Amino acid sequence: MRLLIIAQRADKNDANLGFFHKWIEEFAENAENVFVIAQFAGEYDFQDNVKIFSLGKERGFSKFRQIVNFYKLLFRNLKAADAVFVHMIPMWVVLGCPLFFIFRKKTYLWYVHKQVDFWFRISEKLINKIFTASPESCRIKSEKIIITGHGIDVKKFSIFNFQFSNKNQNPKFIIFSAGRISKIKNQKILIEAIDILINQKNIFDFELQIAGLPIMKNDFEYLEYLKNFIKEKKLENYVKFLGGAPYDEIDKYYQNADLFINLSGTGSVDKAVLEAMSCGVNIITSNEAFFKILPKENILKELNPPALAEKINLFLKGDRAPKREFRDYVFKNHNLKENIIKMTEYMKQ
Repeated sequence: MRLLIIAQRADKNDANLGFFHKWIEEFAENAENVFVIAQFAGEYDFQDNVKIFSLGKERGFSKFRQIVNFYKLLFRNLKAADAVFVHMIPMWVVLGCPLFFIFRKKTYLWYVHKQVDFWFRISEKLINKIFTASPESCRIKSEKIIITGHGIDVKKFSIFNFQFSNKNQNPKFIIFSAGRISKIKNQKILIEAIDILINQKNIFDFELQIAGLPIMKNDFEYLEYLKNFIKEKKLENYVKFLGGAPYDEIDKYYQNADLFINLSGTGSVDKAVLEAMSCGVNIITSNEAFFKILPKENILKELNPPALAEKINLFLKGDRAPKREFRDYVFKNHNLKENIIKMTEYMKQ
């Protein structure tokens, strides 16, 4: 099979989308040729059967110029492809559908988001299948939906890779959180919980590490607000912002952590939680998608600082050993290699 992929980024160092580099590698293992049209092309290192084409976002091209390039690249590459795989952006399905129809190419979309907007509703009518991670990850009623599980690189996010970690020698208890800096991620609640623990004169030596970047204008304002709050509460020695950790390095932060906290309200299976689980890290999450997956002690149903502080306190006193059952769950249900094979088999039909 020869596959055309339309993606946001081809950049192994990107903090948010660096994971997709590995997806492309795995597709290349299961296809004769892979052609990638990416809005942004950064640093990449692929097999000889992968060709990368950029719409020019990394060079500052306008949206109009990117769309013009999009059509040029489709005309150049569609004839050589057997199928089209669009990652996360339904707009490209809608814009490309006239050419997909003319060239008679089956089109597939990967989508994991609770939002069902105009572009997604239209794209659902135009494509052959929608691949998604879980029933909660795609909130549209459609017979085209295929549940594949998330694509977690279980070799990278491994319980066995502790070459970067000094966890066993470090008496400090590391609490880790990763994701976009935004109100919807509830970092303020997490920091307030740390403040409560400090005021309780907790005898444990611990540190909260937050990896992630703001994206929207409101996110940057929120980050400044959080930094001022930390300064006001004198929490500088307990809360550290790591910035956008490159994807090549993010696994070492999971592996060095004793507890991963996710307060996202997406309602879908969160990739960051699965990455932490794959590394055997203990979890606290308020995400309802994990209520039937994780034990009760790992679930936070009351999303407020006192309830979270109480939960954290229990883990501070608990066992720091890796949770092999968490690793086993991800390996069985969200293994990237198996996920790509499953999607490729559908696209070959």
